[in-house]
Amino acid sequence: MGGRGQEQAKQSHLSKPGPDSPGFGIYLHWPFCKAKCPYCDFNSHVRHREVDQDRFASAMIKELRHYAGRQKAAGTVKPVTSVFFGGGTPSLMKPSTVAGLIDEIAALWAMAPDAEISLEANPTSVEADHFKGYALAGVNRVSLGVQSLHDDQLKFLGRMHTASEAKAAIELAQRHFERMSFDLIYARPHQTPDEWAAELGEAVALAADHLSLYQLTIEQDTPFFALYRNSKFDLPDEDTSVALYEMTHEALEAHGLPAYEISNHARPGFESRHNLTYWRYGDYVGVGAGAHGRLDLGNGRIATSNERHPESWLEKVEEIGSGATDEDNLTLEEQGDEFLIMGLRVREGINLKRYESLSGHALSHQRIDELIGQGLLERNGPERIRATRAGFLLLNTLVAELASASS
Repeated sequence: MGGRGQEQAKQSHLSKPGPDSPGFGIYLHWPFCKAKCPYCDFNSHVRHREVDQDRFASAMIKELRHYAGRQKAAGTVKPVTSVFFGGGTPSLMKPSTVAGLIDEIAALWAMAPDAEISLEANPTSVEADHFKGYALAGVNRVSLGVQSLHDDQLKFLGRMHTASEAKAAIELAQRHFERMSFDLIYARPHQTPDEWAAELGEAVALAADHLSLYQLTIEQDTPFFALYRNSKFDLPDEDTSVALYEMTHEALEAHGLPAYEISNHARPGFESRHNLTYWRYGDYVGVGAGAHGRLDLGNGRIATSNERHPESWLEKVEEIGSGATDEDNLTLEEQGDEFLIMGLRVREGINLKRYESLSGHALSHQRIDELIGQGLLERNGPERIRATRAGFLLLNTLVAELASASS
């Protein structure tokens, strides 16, 4: 099980491409969940009957072959540096399903010898039992959706696991995988900085090398949106939210887990390689219901977007080989804008020459100097700029200022 993928992916230590060599990733979306969390607006679906995993996996393989064939025809094939199983809840997949998909990827593309293969998992006892099988299949990194280390908050967030199950899953993941990460949600109703500091300290003690920490946001078309609109709960005010954010960054930096992206913290060398491919504006294939992709097919960069409804996606792939509903040729301006939006999220920032190469024009050095003077940008190399921590808090404004003042 997972022989080819395991042999090509397993390494004692994983390196990562540099800032200007973002790598090439494969994203596989498993859209099913046991229950829909009230804050979640991801493309996830609950099915009250057993999902035909073999049929869905066969369709994902067919879609992988579709994109591999197009890359080969265009002469733009690259080694795979990362694979990411996202969702939904990929840990509902059988290990044999995961193994088959990894092996197919390894058959279609050359796998980098240090390829990162990640899988998102929920820390329920049933899914944690799959960890050994996933490791044998070739998965070498797992990301756990813990969200809180307190039972009352897990209940509020609609999670199906307990705090003790989460801690047990973290321990189990550390035994089976070379690398692991877990997510927490903060800035919850009535949460104080002292309460978050205590929970954060507990998280740091549990974490091996990576933490993803997200402030609770209220998204439309979620149960939380209606509850919040009807004043069923309140969120911390802006000053408290900023204080929580600042405290988070300072505390984790002091513990050797600095922020390498707005919401992601890692020990140096243990950043998420797959997510860095996104933020460094690299190419990636997206397969599965609702998946997105960015690809160079020889005549410019395309953006792909798949049918979101799982069964509709399945039928579309079985009929024509791809579940894409949209495939757009990105203009130079769009590529430049995307590069700014993604690249300024990360601490390493962006290469100004690469922006110019992608967009066809340079950013305004005068506007850059003005934003540096305002404490929102800083230089971190002869041709590099990055957002400061203050700039992270105003990132959308920062991107808009730079894009509108390009020369």
